[in-house]
Amino acid sequence: MGSAVAEAAVSAGLQLVPASFTCPEKSGNVVHISGTDVQLHGPSDRVGILKSILDEYPGVVVADYTIPAAVNENAELYCKVGVPFVMGTTGGDRQKLMDTVKDANNYAVIAPQMGKQVVAFQAAMEILAEQFPGAFAGYSLQVMESHQAGKLDTSGTAKAIISCFQKLGVSFSVDQIQMIRDPVKQVEMVGVPEEHLGGHAFHMYHLTSPDNTVSFEFQHNVCGRSIYAQGTIDAAFFLVKKMQSKADKRLYNMIDVLREGNMR
Repeated sequence: MGSAVAEAAVSAGLQLVPASFTCPEKSGNVVHISGTDVQLHGPSDRVGILKSILDEYPGVVVADYTIPAAVNENAELYCKVGVPFVMGTTGGDRQKLMDTVKDANNYAVIAPQMGKQVVAFQAAMEILAEQFPGAFAGYSLQVMESHQAGKLDTSGTAKAIISCFQKLGVSFSVDQIQMIRDPVKQVEMVGVPEEHLGGHAFHMYHLTSPDNTVSFEFQHNVCGRSIYAQGTIDAAFFLVKKMQSKADKRLYNMIDVLREGNMR
């Protein structure tokens, strides 16, 4: 995902900082992205390295796509150094994440979903839940989500949509989500094209009335990563504008970015 964001940044005319953080095993490696040799740094002396990057590139915005276990530690690092960041990584302690950013008064866009059109659907669901609470009381819900095998946690987008259904009166818990990570099932049962097994996000929400005579189905299926990369770059542009205007609000999500109305 990081490479996709880097390529999208270059395509948008942004300067790609030739440095990134990685795991200890890959520390010292160099990756070539869109004409830039990016040096990979391990966990040691991350504070010093990030401070030096900020000194050399004062307008830098960090894009974070790592793993759930790194979410909170990474946010603490960015806030300690004072670097604005866009975080698309899901998982971690989300309340602690938000509190860390608020306490540091650091500029950030944090969202479990960076795809603009999917975020628009999510926003529509939130409006529906807010204006028509209990509209689906008594309905049963089935949720299935399929992602590449490397995604370790449950879809953050699915969790957000489920919270809307809960406000609409549906009784459903996150642990009832059917997670599909087996490539064979993804092809045969979900219908994921084989060429996108390494990067996809398929979601299905099926509602059924108490007497089984009425059903509703919502789906959003994404192949590849470009939709998230483009959304991440839009979020970075948005964040820079907020910093330049010295906006009092510092913590944003992708719905805030959508509402700004200047998406590319």
